[in-house]
Amino acid sequence: MQRTILAAALAAGTILGAGSAQADETVRFWYHFDNADNPMSALVEKFEEENPGIRIEAENIPWNSYYDNLYTSIVAGNAPDAAMVKMFAQPRLLEMGALEPIGEMVEAWEGKADLLDNLLDLTKASDGNTYYLPIQYVVLYLYYRQDMLDELGLEVPGTCDEFRDVAMKLTRDTDGDGQPDIYGFGFRGGKGGHDHWGSFVLSRDVSFEPGGMLTEEAIAGTQFVVDLFREDKVFPPSAPNDGFKEVIGAFQAGKTAMTIHHIGSSADMVEALGDKVSATTVPECGGGRWTAFGDESTAILSSAQNKEAAWKWISFLSSAGNNALFNEATGQLPVTRTDSASWTLHEKRFVDATVNSLPFAELLPNVPETSDFVNTVWPVNMQRALTGEITARQMNEAIDALYNP
Repeated sequence: MQRTILAAALAAGTILGAGSAQADETVRFWYHFDNADNPMSALVEKFEEENPGIRIEAENIPWNSYYDNLYTSIVAGNAPDAAMVKMFAQPRLLEMGALEPIGEMVEAWEGKADLLDNLLDLTKASDGNTYYLPIQYVVLYLYYRQDMLDELGLEVPGTCDEFRDVAMKLTRDTDGDGQPDIYGFGFRGGKGGHDHWGSFVLSRDVSFEPGGMLTEEAIAGTQFVVDLFREDKVFPPSAPNDGFKEVIGAFQAGKTAMTIHHIGSSADMVEALGDKVSATTVPECGGGRWTAFGDESTAILSSAQNKEAAWKWISFLSSAGNNALFNEATGQLPVTRTDSASWTLHEKRFVDATVNSLPFAELLPNVPETSDFVNTVWPVNMQRALTGEITARQMNEAIDALYNP
């Protein structure tokens, strides 16, 4: 009854009290989808039908420039009203005064009880406030070609030493031209590849605290990655520059036999490879395991003129049914209990790899420096280390200097 009255009032342009949106309000929303299948138009249409008087302008921003564009828009005073955001960006956005606290809205929202356990805790800011509303999540794991392992009589690697041995054996010249045409591992040396590096390095009881990147274990971890490329030659030559599309494309095309990503890629993997592809946890390196918890949330920008309308939109995206539609396109996992209980998008072996990886999944430090680490310091120095311009120690020194000036 109240919803009907509110809709009628919005349609009539009536000015309502606190907690409601005015008629003809526009919410500018930025998001990033890698997949060609984009349900945003359908979601916008559904929302606008349910919320007369609110118009959504949803813009898909390319991932490689997403945060550069977002930060620039904030400084220029032209930020969207709401946007998809990751935890690594939260400290910088807070430092810029760009985020609107939404804790009270979340507490009053009937959909809160349907969110999966711990998601709000994982995405809470260091100041104890809530600025993010989870919209999807994943955990990274190791994809591998089961058929290639079977062909060579190899077992799935469980440790870094086993991984190196298996990757070297999987790197082969199968067409007789004197050059490998299959490489053991597809390493992401471009932006986003810090998660690959992290599984080989941060597993070794390594921290970002002062001197943490300069320990023998930390340097050995980065050296392990460099040696895989320069000495063992188990990465494709393009690895220093490879991003998401290159790494996943090479795996699907049979040019690499292993890589690290999450369940979001599983549908395309199965479409390309069928039962030839499977998954397991990342290897144990240096006595431990580390993998990335892949967060994705939405936030309201503090400069938004229509904060109540923006809240209606982002909470709509994280509600049962709508969240399932959103994640059916992104290929990640829904954040609601309702959608999770009926989830059939992914095959069991990939869900199992996700669940088995949760006990050692982590987020990078929730501090302002992490944004620079992800966007510039890691990719620039990883590329330089892989090409031999700097040593593994020098790469780690650059990371230590960023976090501990």
